[in-house]
Amino acid sequence: MPGELTERQALLALNALPGLGPIALNRLLEGFGGDARAALTADRRRIESVLGPVQAAFAVIGWRDHFDPEKEEARMVAGAVAFIGRGDAGYPSLLREIHDPPVGLYRRGAYGFGQPCVGVVGSRRATLYGQSVAKKLGAELAQRGFCVVSGLARGIDTAAHEGALSAGGRTVAVLGTGIDIIFPPENLGLYRRIAQEGAVLTESPFGRPADRDSFEKRSRIISGICEAVVVVECELRGGAMATARFAGEQGRLVFAVPGRIDQSSSSGCNQLIRDGATLLTRVDDLVQELQYLGGLRPSPIPPAPGARPGDGAGEAR
Repeated sequence: MPGELTERQALLALNALPGLGPIALNRLLEGFGGDARAALTADRRRIESVLGPVQAAFAVIGWRDHFDPEKEEARMVAGAVAFIGRGDAGYPSLLREIHDPPVGLYRRGAYGFGQPCVGVVGSRRATLYGQSVAKKLGAELAQRGFCVVSGLARGIDTAAHEGALSAGGRTVAVLGTGIDIIFPPENLGLYRRIAQEGAVLTESPFGRPADRDSFEKRSRIISGICEAVVVVECELRGGAMATARFAGEQGRLVFAVPGRIDQSSSSGCNQLIRDGATLLTRVDDLVQELQYLGGLRPSPIPPAPGARPGDGAGEAR
């Protein structure tokens, strides 16, 4: 019976409803005082008074046709996955501030967002230069005590994650699919390392594949978690540019690494710089800007025993 639902099960069910985006979900929850169970058990007239006379009301009323919370919880237990509601302690605090935060996040990994985060994003079709820059930035940011956030995609994302891990730092991957879907499949090993050393996040339920909107929804989470976003290499259109746009709308700092003017893979970064993004050539550019604006000084990772000054796990190899 609906009355037997726990609050967590009701939140899982709401989060999985087809046809309701984060803005509608947040409005629905707010209309019922944050009580997910009340939202799921309300009649159509009450739901329409919150959402308006839209088809989404039928999705809320018939939620059991689309979702089995007990089955979802069993998958979570089997996969060592937690679901973090917006009011829970493990939910990223900066993400709560955006106008359309996820009502909850699936998380694999124990990282609890105790460090300032910086997003490093870029093209899937990155050049060797772009990949080396992203890996070096990921490593140096991790060495400075930042958590590196990206999207586990090929190219720049992969290099940024690998750089942070090479320095013994934290990194978070935000997926545009269910947490049980690893894409690209060759990043399975990287996915496992990130879950062990940081966290893998998504707002999508188990088994949900990517669609036209899922990667744009992921972009707003990447930027929403972070104090700043660095675009390393990208074309004029794509996920990295969407992440930069969301970052600007959310009041985050936006940095871009300049590239060759005759190379399409750098056209997006060069456009961002022309439009007001801060040009970045080294990690110090970002650190100084953050310190100037807010005094962020995370604790750096101590050097390994026996390491010489200047040695860095973060140098690109």
